[in-house]
Amino acid sequence: MLVSSAAMSTESETHRVIATVWKVEQPRLIASLTRMMRDISLAEELAQDALLVALRKWPETGIPSNPGAWLMQTAKRRAIDYFRHRKMASSKLEEVGRIIEDDAPDHEAAIIESLDDEVGDDLLRLIFTSCHPILPAESRVALTLRLLGGLTTEEIARAFLAAEPTIGQRIVRAKKTIAEAGIPFEVPRGAERTERLSSVLGVLYLIFNEGYSATAGDDLIRPQLCDEAIRLGRVLARISPEDSEVHALLALMEIQASRTIARTDTKGQPVLLLDQDRTRWDAQLIRTGLASLQQAIDLGGENAPYALQAAIAACHARASKAVDTDWARIAALYAALAQLTPSPVIELNRAVAISMAEGPAAALVLIDSIKDSPALKSYHLLYGVRGDMLSKLGRHTEAMLEFRRAAELTRNEREKAYLLGRADETA
Repeated sequence: MLVSSAAMSTESETHRVIATVWKVEQPRLIASLTRMMRDISLAEELAQDALLVALRKWPETGIPSNPGAWLMQTAKRRAIDYFRHRKMASSKLEEVGRIIEDDAPDHEAAIIESLDDEVGDDLLRLIFTSCHPILPAESRVALTLRLLGGLTTEEIARAFLAAEPTIGQRIVRAKKTIAEAGIPFEVPRGAERTERLSSVLGVLYLIFNEGYSATAGDDLIRPQLCDEAIRLGRVLARISPEDSEVHALLALMEIQASRTIARTDTKGQPVLLLDQDRTRWDAQLIRTGLASLQQAIDLGGENAPYALQAAIAACHARASKAVDTDWARIAALYAALAQLTPSPVIELNRAVAISMAEGPAAALVLIDSIKDSPALKSYHLLYGVRGDMLSKLGRHTEAMLEFRRAAELTRNEREKAYLLGRADETA
């Protein structure tokens, strides 16, 4: 049987839409199913089953008007089938069935504001569950990036500059530990919430960063991840209003996200910060971000890590033109940040600021002092930044080789095309 090219094109387009829908809906689906099943691994399995059904049916029936609700309903039916197939006790089946029937179509419930705040948000519950202190710190982050960020094991490994099998083992062990310990699926209160808050903030930070600069795939930016991180950050700010780092992280995310629309051109190619049309930056997000930063400062958190990063972002946001940017202050803020949290990546960012304040030669000295760091061995931005400095210094052959090395290391197709273009221009 011959299939027309038009039919193949339509099916291919449907699959692209499904992939986009899945990126958005997967975290919510897993979070809601985890609340109902009390089992993260089972929730993931049911969500994947729903996706497979969609891949089979939607090319024939078309995309439903509410894809998320369709996937949720399909997963619920799979849950009932799962328990029936395993001949679970009737009481268990009735319990699950009651939960499924009672579950509201909109599974993003409102915050109930009272003296003892109880947060009705499955995604936030999932973050706090994944960040339980029973898990090692690196496992908490890896698991949450997998469940809420929708990242593959490979993408998480690249974000951590770690081996893929190592990350995979961390995720498997973390899910097993949560199941065996019977950790409740809830947002804790009081001291227990405070204890886990730092891990939760770290996870939101990484989710936002993956959305702001995707480590792999065809898209430079994954805005839905940024939006979700900001939304959850605002929820945290409402339930922990006296925590300066919560407001500081929220400020950082809001100010960074204000530039989203200007970061790519009409073809999806990256536009460097200095070349962006600043009239396209989201003024409302900048205002809310600066207000969040001021709250963090008022609470005494001016010199904490997220606040310093937010202050750097604020320097860019306050400059109506690229030439007005206070690069000397940005370099100083990076130096303060490096004192608090020493990292070759922070030093690389400081080098960029130094290049703008003092020139590429001064920056190259700093870059060459960190370029042999094991953590930067596979970090494509090291070679991209070094190539840029060499190019500005007229060392074109060396610059070309650095840009090509950076292109080889990145898994993001947009970045790869940009870096290869820089290599060709330099050559």
